[in-house]
Amino acid sequence: MQIGALMSEIFIVDDDPSVRSAPAVVLTGEGHQVTSFIEGEAFLSVARLRTPGCVLIDLHLPGCSGLDVLRKLDAHCYPAPILVISGHGDVPTAVDAIRNGALDFIEKPFDPAAVATRVREAIEAWQNVNREDSIFGRDFPGHDRLTGRELGISPRTIEVHRARIMEKLAAKNAADLMRIVLRGGRAGSERLSDRAI
Repeated sequence: MQIGALMSEIFIVDDDPSVRSAPAVVLTGEGHQVTSFIEGEAFLSVARLRTPGCVLIDLHLPGCSGLDVLRKLDAHCYPAPILVISGHGDVPTAVDAIRNGALDFIEKPFDPAAVATRVREAIEAWQNVNREDSIFGRDFPGHDRLTGRELGISPRTIEVHRARIMEKLAAKNAADLMRIVLRGGRAGSERLSDRAI
């Protein structure tokens, strides 16, 4: 696969050797250099010295959890996209990861080729946001209130998040989703009044 300028170093932080090696094989085959870590503190010491093209980090690490790592790294300000991976793909966990600076959330088990695609998309979006001629680099009303991650998130990523939430909550459409949320997660056939929506 031809990826040209997108080739870069990728950090993978996970204590499971199979989770580290599967995407590493695909990413290395595409020309990326992959550096793996089995725990958060080792990753933090390297991540503070050099910036990779992208980071894949598990939320459930021994010692310092993935969320702790995001906080210690000040992930909102880190100069590379961070994708969080977890075997516990519940909505609150994903929201917590995004709130702490992750760009995206990937559930285990995953397809290594699909993860490599998401890494490429994250790197490309990040580079587009930081290009001098990018529309995201220009001033517009409210620009200063948005983070790089908010500016760089792709419409596809938004759609994927929305689709996953809808699927997990068994919502048929946006109105159904609002009814579920407003009723505290209890999906029912009873309709809310127009005022409640």
